[in-house]
Amino acid sequence: MAIAHLRTYTINKGMLDDWLELFPKLVPIMEEAGITVESTWVNVEHSQFIWIRSYGGSVDNIEKCEAAFYSSDWWVANVDHVRSHLAHRDIVQIETA
Repeated sequence: MAIAHLRTYTINKGMLDDWLELFPKLVPIMEEAGITVESTWVNVEHSQFIWIRSYGGSVDNIEKCEAAFYSSDWWVANVDHVRSHLAHRDIVQIETA
């Protein structure tokens, strides 16, 4: 069974293009921490970035992977800039059926 998060980020007005340039820089750091970006979308209104990230086969992996990601040098140096794009985050834990 795979565990994942369905994440919907409401992006601050006028910042979607910048977010779409920034997000690919996050992917390798997530991969190093054991987080896989499965897919990404933008809603029709271009106000939300929707994506799925997975953590492997157990709920215990979520804490381990997120701890590795959020303690990475890149994240610590850039967290304020990254989060400045986000008006709201909605995160739903999902698993394979």
